Amino acid sequence: MTTPFPFTAVVGQDDLRLALLLNAVSPAVGGVLVRGEKGTAKSTAVRALSALLPEVAVVPGCRFSCDPAAPDPSCPDGPHETGPAAVRAARMVELPVGASEDRLVGALDIERALAEGVKAFEPGLLADAHRGILYVDEVNLLHDHLVDLLLDAAAMGASYVEREGVSVRHAARFLLVGTMNPEEGELRPQLLDRFGLTVEVAASREPEQRVEVVRRRLAYDDDPAGFAARWAGEEAAVRQRVVAARELLPQVRLGDAALRQIAATCAAFEVDGMRADIVMARTATALAAWAGRTDVLAEDVRQAALLALPHRRRRNPFDAPGLDEDKLDETLEQFAGNDPDGGDGGNGNDSDGDGDGDDDPGPGGPGGGGGQPEPDTGQGGDTAARPEAADGEEPRPSGAGAGERSPARAAEPFRARVLSVPGIGEGAAGRRSRARTEHGRTTGSRRPRGALTKLHLAATVQAAAPHQRARGRSGPGLVIRRDDLRQASREGREGNLVLFVVDASGSMAARQRMSAVKGAVLSLLLDAYQRRDKVGLVTFRGSAAEVALPPTSSVDAAAVRLESLPTGGRTPLAAGLLKAHEVLRVERLRDAARRALVVVVTDGRATGGAEPVALAERAARLFAAGGIASVVVDCESGPVRLGLAGRLAGELGGTAVTLEELRADSIAGLVRDVQGTSRRAA
Repeated sequence: MTTPFPFTAVVGQDDLRLALLLNAVSPAVGGVLVRGEKGTAKSTAVRALSALLPEVAVVPGCRFSCDPAAPDPSCPDGPHETGPAAVRAARMVELPVGASEDRLVGALDIERALAEGVKAFEPGLLADAHRGILYVDEVNLLHDHLVDLLLDAAAMGASYVEREGVSVRHAARFLLVGTMNPEEGELRPQLLDRFGLTVEVAASREPEQRVEVVRRRLAYDDDPAGFAARWAGEEAAVRQRVVAARELLPQVRLGDAALRQIAATCAAFEVDGMRADIVMARTATALAAWAGRTDVLAEDVRQAALLALPHRRRRNPFDAPGLDEDKLDETLEQFAGNDPDGGDGGNGNDSDGDGDGDDDPGPGGPGGGGGQPEPDTGQGGDTAARPEAADGEEPRPSGAGAGERSPARAAEPFRARVLSVPGIGEGAAGRRSRARTEHGRTTGSRRPRGALTKLHLAATVQAAAPHQRARGRSGPGLVIRRDDLRQASREGREGNLVLFVVDASGSMAARQRMSAVKGAVLSLLLDAYQRRDKVGLVTFRGSAAEVALPPTSSVDAAAVRLESLPTGGRTPLAAGLLKAHEVLRVERLRDAARRALVVVVTDGRATGGAEPVALAERAARLFAAGGIASVVVDCESGPVRLGLAGRLAGELGGTAVTLEELRADSIAGLVRDVQGTSRRAA
């Protein structure tokens, strides 16, 4: 067994370590979501936490880790008789991104259930993680329905498995920890809210700290056991502190003053629902227990807010998580007051014990840190250093060449109409186009390929019925054999690759028009986020085209690139289409099952070089020949329109919509699938 990297040997990352330890003290806090760039010890710290958890007593032979002192009455392996307990280390179970639903929640033996009426249940990862840690690396890449199952089990403390009227329930209480790199896509706000705490991690910019990180990692790689032995004393001390805090937790008093501060803070930051208030209360209580106190102080409430609220303030995928600490301090000070029941009750008066009543908790409060770093604007905080713009103009960015205009700001996004790929695909689960999926409405049946996952009961009975006499059926039950089983064919929705090809040439550079164009693309990006698509961005201007953003699951990154998109120069439409075609070719090699939808945003003009229009038409016909679904967003404006975008759409084998028709509430914009040669694939 591999020796894990010691938890106490992780350099820096105070907020991450504190959040994990608070959940170890009080699992009711609701888990931790760790957000940050790659290579920041996210996985290392989580894997190291399991060594600090106290050992658990279990019923011998129980696959569901029942507590001998209070066994689960619904345990599938029960009922359990009183007897000696077995003691083992707390488990850390990893959920792979590609796991199936049956691997997560467990599976019933359908054949035995139908033929024998026996609930033969094979436990899943939720059962393995009971009374331990369930770790999901890259949780933002996990299928939505798995995330829903996971968070429901974490909230209810139980897992339910149902197959054709046969039900199994077992306890599933665990510490849920998810890690993610925001560059690879975001979780939906509804799912973010289900994680108790969130922590933003980043690599240190201090050379000395980076040197220490490398030194410890090299020492661990050379001799894992020896390195762990050198940190054994610190590990034991933290383990004992976790045990002591758990024992102290029931005695911690959360006074009315602290509760008022918690409620006022959640209200001041306009957090939806009441989950944030409950999580803050539990976190503040755990902080007090971790500090060895029985009273919750103002510093605990502040630290709890910094850990529990940032991700709950996210309103749309383009909002960065964060918290205004000045506003937080003002709110806490405004609602600080004496507890009517006596004592300071959490207002922190003279909590530092120096007699001056100033309530100075020291830097960062217990555990240190907790705040979100201020964003680096690149201006060094000196507003006087910014170039002043003339009235009515925006400042031109340094380095902008002749004919290039400063980026226009995007107009307010709107709810866009659904653009979908025709036919039925088999790509990753999503919400855009029709696809054969494991979840959705049942459309038919087929013989199972491999393990049976979704039984089609009627088709199975129909297949078995003609053979009952030959099989010697004598009782009321059917005689079922493996060949009779039928898998349900289901149709749901898939996510697509939405590749935006945006004209940034001089013909689009009128500031009002480019603002509207960016607003439209931003609206489509928001729609892509909600439908779980991958997105990419190709732009063309001047004499060439470039891939502004390779295909990714991060709509945030696409929105940032779009916002900073400069305009000006000629219109190399053919170059933009050829670059998009090459992007699709490469992406098809990486993800063959994911179908593409190309959205060309242009007025249809083509300039530069010899026969630019003919070249653009030839490039467009490559998409039609390949059956690639496409739509042209016609950005032409004015009383006289040439209809060039519609002509381009015809060559692409797709359809054209105006900016107005793109709006979901537009009367002119009818709900439509992308037309074209790809329809023949249906």
